[in-house]
Amino acid sequence: MSAPRVPLRVAVIDTDSGFIRVLSNRMDSAGWQYRILGSAVPPEELVAMKINAVLLDPDAVGEGGWEYLEKVCGLLPDLGVLVAANGATVSQRVRGLRMGADDWISKPCHPEEVIARIESVVRRRRRHSSEQESGPMVVGEIEIRPDQFQAFISGQSLDLTRREFELLQLLGQNEGRVLDREAIYQKVWGYAMAHGDRSVDVFIRKLRTKLEKRSPGYTYIHTHFGVGYRFAAESSMSTAEAVAEVGSDRATESAGAEAPGVPV
Repeated sequence: MSAPRVPLRVAVIDTDSGFIRVLSNRMDSAGWQYRILGSAVPPEELVAMKINAVLLDPDAVGEGGWEYLEKVCGLLPDLGVLVAANGATVSQRVRGLRMGADDWISKPCHPEEVIARIESVVRRRRRHSSEQESGPMVVGEIEIRPDQFQAFISGQSLDLTRREFELLQLLGQNEGRVLDREAIYQKVWGYAMAHGDRSVDVFIRKLRTKLEKRSPGYTYIHTHFGVGYRFAAESSMSTAEAVAEVGSDRATESAGAEAPGVPV
C-alpha cells in the first residue's frame, strides 16, 4: 500500500490554457495549494508564496526565459524547479538542467506524470534541507556550507553552481570512500544514469578545476578508473602519480564534455 500524498504548495508559470486546466484539476484532486501565474514574478515574490516548487514554461516568461530560469535556480536553491515546455531540443533540455532545473517535462504530458515529478523533486529538496542541519563540513582548505548552498576557501566563495554544489556536498559526505558514477548520478540527478552518459565526468572536471585553482596545495578528487571517484584532501601525491592520474582522467572527461547532446 502506497503512502498517502502530502499536500504541496506550487506556483505554475504558464500560459497554455489547456495544460493549466487539466493540471489544475489534478492538483485540486491531490489537495494541493497552487498559484497560476501568466508571467514571471520576481524571485522574492516566489519566496513570499512559501511554495515547495515552481513549474514554469520559458515561453510564458518571454525573451528572458533562460535568464529568469537561471536567476530562480541561483537565488532559491531550496526551491524545486521544474520546466514544462513544448518542442524542446536536446540541447535546450541540457541547457535548462545545467542551469539548475531539477527536472524537464516535455509537453504534451499526462498530469499524473507532472504530479509525480513534482513530488519527486520536492522529496529531493527536503533531503537536502535535512542535510543542511548537520552544519558545515571542512575538508582540507574547503569549507562546505549547506546552509548557504556554497563552499568557501579562505573565506572566499567558490561560486559553485547548484549542481556543482550538490556534487561537492555528496563527495564531502562520503569523504574517503570510492563512489561509482552510477551512484553519484542517482544521488545528484535523482534518477538512473543512461548508458553512455558522461555528465558525472563533465561536472567532476568543472569542480576539480575550481578546487585546484583556489587550493593548489591539495588534490581533492581522485579517480579510480573503471569505478568512480574518491574525495579526500591529499598533498603528498608524487608528481608522477599526479600527472598520470589527472592527465588520463581529464582526457576521458574532455571526451564526455565535447560530446554533443550530453544529458545532465
